Amino acid sequence: MKSNMDDELSLDKIDDYNNKESKQKRNTVRLVVIFCLLVGAVFSYMKYNSEVDDYVGTKEAPGITTTKK
Repeated sequence: MKSNMDDELSLDKIDDYNNKESKQKRNTVRLVVIFCLLVGAVFSYMKYNSEVDDYVGTKEAPGITTTKK
């Protein structure tokens, strides 16, 4: 008689469990993480250095005053 425990999923049956992953998979994961960090750094740099021009008024009609009176 076959035990039901043989059909159950367990972490030991997974190929990548407990440091058994292949070197290629490990390198692929590292490359994906590094790529995502680099993309995030580029977007952060672009956002940090972007010049915001929200001013609506002109010298004659200054627009909205943001200071409290």
